[in-house]
Amino acid sequence: MKITDISVQARNPDRVNVSVDGKYRFSLDILQVTELGVKIGKDYTEEELTELEDESQFGKLYGRALEYTMMRPHSAREVRDYLWRKTRTTKVKVRGTNEVREKPGVSQVIADRVYERLVERGYVNDESFARYWVENRQATKGISARKLIAELRAKGVDQSIIDTAMQNSPREEKSEIRKILAKRRHKYDDEQKLIAYLARQGFSYDTIRDALDNEPED
Repeated sequence: MKITDISVQARNPDRVNVSVDGKYRFSLDILQVTELGVKIGKDYTEEELTELEDESQFGKLYGRALEYTMMRPHSAREVRDYLWRKTRTTKVKVRGTNEVREKPGVSQVIADRVYERLVERGYVNDESFARYWVENRQATKGISARKLIAELRAKGVDQSIIDTAMQNSPREEKSEIRKILAKRRHKYDDEQKLIAYLARQGFSYDTIRDALDNEPED
């Protein structure tokens, strides 16, 4: 079987369609074409073409996973969960019809390869993620240390990494609770309800009491 055509995709100029014996067989990103030595006129066995199809799936998933990690930093667990979802069979509507068909996911082997490549290139790093999360959450709104730690745990970050990120952060509970009071104080005429709300946010009673006792007067 022979590669008879390699053409750039109209919708994605970074990928090409590869035809074998006059029929479309798979697509590759441009770098893969060079790395794999794919060129017009080259002969392949069916087994070799199947391996190239696996590389096609790897390239597609790696590109999508890279976009996912570039949107914002993600924890290792988040990335693994994202890749796991890509291994599941999904239902898709056939374009131009009402027909729905099942689209098989990628193999777990390919998903694992993509994860390893992302780690190798530094796109998955829980230390960096934890630093980002702590800095971002305190910059956008007030948050207690207890809630911040719970969020990082929920994202699968190891406790030792969480401890380091928290210790290296300049955040203070007093300044964080003041941020919340500035935004939410006007919604609570009943101080006990305000105290209960702040407690649910993870602040200790002593921190809450100190903040309320030292609120600036209007």
